[in-house]
Amino acid sequence: MCVSNPNSPMSMQYPLVVGGAGGIGRAIALVLASRPEVRRVDIVDRAPLAPIADETAGAEKLAVHRFDLESGDFSFFERFVQGDTDGLFITAGFGRLALFEELDEAYIERSFTVNSVAPIRIVRRFYGRLLAATPFPCAVMVSIAGFMSSPFFSIYGATKAALKIFIESVNVELERAGSSNRLLNVSPGSIAGTGFSGGATDLKLTTPLAREIIAHAEAGDDLFIPRYEEVFREVLERYHTDFRAEGRHSYDYKLASGRIDRNRR
Repeated sequence: MCVSNPNSPMSMQYPLVVGGAGGIGRAIALVLASRPEVRRVDIVDRAPLAPIADETAGAEKLAVHRFDLESGDFSFFERFVQGDTDGLFITAGFGRLALFEELDEAYIERSFTVNSVAPIRIVRRFYGRLLAATPFPCAVMVSIAGFMSSPFFSIYGATKAALKIFIESVNVELERAGSSNRLLNVSPGSIAGTGFSGGATDLKLTTPLAREIIAHAEAGDDLFIPRYEEVFREVLERYHTDFRAEGRHSYDYKLASGRIDRNRR
């Protein structure tokens, strides 16, 4: 599913990917770097770039800047705000499948800091770019878990629901301010080929989705739910018909998957 804004395609030369050291962020960075018009792709991540199989041409354009989103000092991003950054992709985030009773307060605080507060603070730094007449593609990884109750993902889903409402609200404000720029809410389910799904980054699996995300951001869309027609239209319809029944279905589905983390943290 996507919701479009009638903007013309935008051409970036100096995009910034937050959380681009691995997973879908790394795929987005490499797709951008493979474009001849792109001169540099800045990556902000707390982790260094690890070698990845099947890394595409353009990897030499990646410039890595180490930063922990749990840091309190987001003036770090002023070098990009005041520089030549002309596109923003925020892909950092984490979560674990576990019962709420198994999550300690430190985990809860860290989850909201990284998944909700950090993206909002970064967007605030770039908000002048979004308000300006110049096109500024901006995509934020949210999650389908932010659209409905998600047992075993109670905290993760809550962090993403906060981000969803923030994006929807700010997009109205951008529209009323006369800007054609929008925040793209990217809300997938589980993404194969990422560390989040329990494996290593696999570009063969993540690159097609990365291309779709970039295309929607450049088109000025404000919502993209991958596999909406194939999977999530029905899921969301069931949820809105009877959220309690769908919540129980989600609980049983995750329990049967064998992916539940039973370790208290």
